[in-house]
Amino acid sequence: MPEIIPFKGILYNPNLLKSASDLICPPYDVISAAFQQQLYGSSPYNAIRLELPLEADPYSAAAERLGEWLQGGELLSDPVPAIYPYFQTFEDTDGKSHTRCGFFAAMRLHDFAEKKVLPHEKTLSGPKADRLNLFRKTKTNISGIFGLYADECKTADRVMKSFAEANEPVVDALFQGVRNRMWRITDPELVAQFQTTLQERAVYIADGHHRYDTGVNYRNERAAANPSHTGQEPYNFILTYLANIHDEGLLIFPIHRLVHSLDAFDAALLQRKLEEFFTVTKLPDRAGLKAFLDGEPSNYAYGVVTPGLILGISLKTDPKPLLDAARPEALQRLGLVLLHDLVLARLLGISQEAMAKQSNLLYVHDDREVFEAVDSGKVQVGFVVKPTTVAQVLAVSETGEVMPQKSTFFYPKLMTGMLFNPLD
Repeated sequence: MPEIIPFKGILYNPNLLKSASDLICPPYDVISAAFQQQLYGSSPYNAIRLELPLEADPYSAAAERLGEWLQGGELLSDPVPAIYPYFQTFEDTDGKSHTRCGFFAAMRLHDFAEKKVLPHEKTLSGPKADRLNLFRKTKTNISGIFGLYADECKTADRVMKSFAEANEPVVDALFQGVRNRMWRITDPELVAQFQTTLQERAVYIADGHHRYDTGVNYRNERAAANPSHTGQEPYNFILTYLANIHDEGLLIFPIHRLVHSLDAFDAALLQRKLEEFFTVTKLPDRAGLKAFLDGEPSNYAYGVVTPGLILGISLKTDPKPLLDAARPEALQRLGLVLLHDLVLARLLGISQEAMAKQSNLLYVHDDREVFEAVDSGKVQVGFVVKPTTVAQVLAVSETGEVMPQKSTFFYPKLMTGMLFNPLD
């Protein structure tokens, strides 16, 4: 695993943290313009003003504001390096409560080719340019990346859970139904247990690929400009939340596909085409579709929702001839790969370029939105999919390949504003 170290986090002052729920926000890439305005109204110190400012020059505005808040005492730098356990308690779509347990640390940056940090999704140039400008101006990690590691012994989990039971959190914030609690561990012996437990393990990026790539680019820039570069400077590390894949609270939610704006779309024709490859079951409603997918062991099972018709489909043929043989087996076993290659591309005629540009595709996290979009006429057909598993994420990452766009949704998102990481 890459080296992890404690760091002197920047946190809101204790008085502001009494209203911590008004200070935090999701990461930039899930914030709409309307939500951005709403977050601005929640507090003059909400982290949105650093993560995604409204000003014409957002990067300079974020840097100036960060400096003002530090000078004015709204933000305080911890005097001692720490590891920061971060627990998120939430309910799934069935109302069952879960708590995901992980911790923030500063993690050494490595190129993906070094195989110490492994991606599972493609990155795009636009978001990386945006985040690099924010890094340059603020010299701070405003939001962290989300990494996974595998430890069946759960050593770090036991350390932080025991600490959390004996100590009050320094941050306790409720946001959109998710309780976010964070603690501060400075005891060198406890910190060493985190480091020792994780030192031989690879990290798999769950969320934040663009920010990680940006961190590597920023490190390279700073190193090239620093004749005294040693490799120990803060810019060689990135703010990272790390969770054990064996944590019971680690859930991946599915991301469903909505198809729109196809010329001459014919739902009856699509059904006939599907029947060539799939066993097709007509279903009465959303509950029937959920029961179908829950009871279907195949990776290649999906729900198809068109106006007035709900289908459960399961592949009845050998998937091998339908998939690119050059792809690693880990990718071929993904249901989303077959859905994209066979159903979206071959049966519906959506090109790979159109998929990449999302010309005919929309993505939603809640299957209820699929039914609503179809019923409203906004889309022509919706595909309800099973969630990608953590084991599948790890298997694909280890091949060096990446999954189709929007393959995973690790819920809940990490909150920005719990703490910040200075890079100077």
